[in-house]
Amino acid sequence: MDKKASDSLVVMTELVLPNDTNTFGNLMGGRLMYWMDIAAALAAMKHCAAPVVTASVDNISFETPIKLGNVVHIEAKVTRSFNSSMEVHMKVFGEDAIQQYKYKSNEAYYTFVALDPNGKPRKVNTLVPETEEEQKLFDGALRRRQLRLVLGGKMKPDEALELKALFVQ
Repeated sequence: MDKKASDSLVVMTELVLPNDTNTFGNLMGGRLMYWMDIAAALAAMKHCAAPVVTASVDNISFETPIKLGNVVHIEAKVTRSFNSSMEVHMKVFGEDAIQQYKYKSNEAYYTFVALDPNGKPRKVNTLVPETEEEQKLFDGALRRRQLRLVLGGKMKPDEALELKALFVQ
């Protein structure tokens, strides 16, 4: 069955409390990654209507710290589905609700695998991108997947044809 990328959209909002911060008054990266994992898992579950497990987390670079008392907004959406796995893209924003100022904190890609009732990987719905941005993320997902597989030792570099096309004319 085909599903639209927009059907998987999850927007999660959290308030940064003292227990969420480091000694500099900034949101701890581990706490943010925990919230991102939850938001991404919910998006993946919405797409495949099944339980999911985290298969990989791509590079996360923290651009702007989120301060104590600020609000965290995580937007998660499935970018592409493969056989049993799905790539989820997230955008993270911080917001100073008092000053009415919203800023980008970071972006990331997580990969999830859908599970059947026996805990084995199961086939997932195909994804249909609708917007220009969704199409761009969809197109790049195959290259990102091949890179993950090569780095994880699950694919030989020679087999990563989409990736190789970027470097070989």
